[in-house]
Amino acid sequence: MPLQNRVDPYGRLRAVEARGAWMGNRGILHDAARRVVAAWRLRRWITCTLAFKNRRREVFAPHRYSELFFLDEATSLAAGHRPCAECRRSRYRQFCAAWAAGNAEPSMEQPLRADEIDRILHSERVEPGGGKKTYEAVLSSLPAGVIVEHEGRAYLLRAGNLRPWSFSGYGPAAVVSPAVKVRVLTPQSIVETVRAGFEPQVHESAGA
Repeated sequence: MPLQNRVDPYGRLRAVEARGAWMGNRGILHDAARRVVAAWRLRRWITCTLAFKNRRREVFAPHRYSELFFLDEATSLAAGHRPCAECRRSRYRQFCAAWAAGNAEPSMEQPLRADEIDRILHSERVEPGGGKKTYEAVLSSLPAGVIVEHEGRAYLLRAGNLRPWSFSGYGPAAVVSPAVKVRVLTPQSIVETVRAGFEPQVHESAGA
């Protein structure tokens, strides 16, 4: 049976066969029987490469962080993860630069530290009761690369179209008015980071 370690755009952990392109970390979420017993343990939700410096790991090993997996970077961002500062150093720096351009207040004298970004992200991705925090926006006001919910389903906004999300990839574009209101799954500060020029990697099924 597959482990409960695939992440959907809502940040939920699911047990599915499909594999992911990126690995994530939220701390130790599983018990000795490799059952997930917590949604997170840390505010530092990161997205990592699948391979780094020939390191080998047993997935869901005892007393080690729980390895999570994402379809693509757009999915990881929607779930509220950011690039890892160690194994994805260059990408992390790109993210921070776009974050500063999209979110910094005029009075801010220096870029936010990673722990401050994580604090802001955690307040935007998780409701006080533990559910997914979202907000409403008109579709045409959003940048390409974010993930939204429309009529109860998650979609990637790509080239002005909505492509239905699944663990194995994206389906054909749906015909949706640009004036429609959608529920935005990607945290608001990440939406502004994408708008400022940070382009998420997306699964090849999304097309050009």
